[in-house]
Amino acid sequence: MKNIKTSLLAVVILIMAMPLTAQNKVTAVKIGNRIDVSINNRLFTQYRFAENEKYPFFYPVNGPSGFSVTSMRNSLYPHHSSLFFGCDRVNEGNYWQQGLDRGQIRTLRAEILETGEDKVVIENECIWTRPGVNSPIRDYRTITITSPSKDIYQIDFEITLEMLMDVKIERTNHSFFSGRMAPDLAVTSGGVMRNAEGEQGEKGDEGTFGKRSPWMDCYGTRNGLTEGMAIMQHPSNMWYPSPWFTRDYGFFSPTPMYWPEDEKSTQFKKGDTLKLKYRVLVHSGDTEKAEIATEFKRYSSKD
Repeated sequence: MKNIKTSLLAVVILIMAMPLTAQNKVTAVKIGNRIDVSINNRLFTQYRFAENEKYPFFYPVNGPSGFSVTSMRNSLYPHHSSLFFGCDRVNEGNYWQQGLDRGQIRTLRAEILETGEDKVVIENECIWTRPGVNSPIRDYRTITITSPSKDIYQIDFEITLEMLMDVKIERTNHSFFSGRMAPDLAVTSGGVMRNAEGEQGEKGDEGTFGKRSPWMDCYGTRNGLTEGMAIMQHPSNMWYPSPWFTRDYGFFSPTPMYWPEDEKSTQFKKGDTLKLKYRVLVHSGDTEKAEIATEFKRYSSKD
């Protein structure tokens, strides 16, 4: 009996001495034209790339509460599809809004490279196309989804754009990686939108519109729970940190094409590549509780 007690005590000591690590299991399954991603068997997001969509996007993007922190279009802004990447005014095409005849970012392939442990990795290849003209851009996306803690879900979105011809992007407020918050988390409903410098809301000298900042966080309280979503720009990005196009109704995007260096357009040569990295943190609590500034330091230290 004494030997059994001694053995049990040794096991307990060994367990207590082991480092505590997050055990959040992240899984993905491809179902038709979407990939469902779950964290601990609970749906986090769906990456959607149907042939009749303008571009691939994430929806829902569920917070720790189980409710989506993003919204999926409305009658005024049917081109805001939750969390997405697109661009208007590319060689006279529109890869952001209007009909598919004006431009579409179409998926060529979407594959799950890793699933079932502590992360999901998705690879997505897309072609920017519209009828009657040659495609100006092909892009390659690597999406890595993790859950560092029970209060944070993380999407790392990396995209490389390959110019298939000379490309001219005229000045536009519709450009690149963007998020549209759920209405009940927006500033207009009592939520908060703030950047790394502590500026809040859209307008005014202390607002966020047009300001350069490494990250932006939007959060609000509903059903007694506070949660939100932050978008971070990686320091390796061209134009870092890009100015932000923000709206109090819940839209926010680091938008370099609205403030081009020559004030009219941004141009690339055939064969040029443009690589951009973003991190999305879906979190419980406000900016301070989620430690967004600390999380950005970790992110910016990585290549």
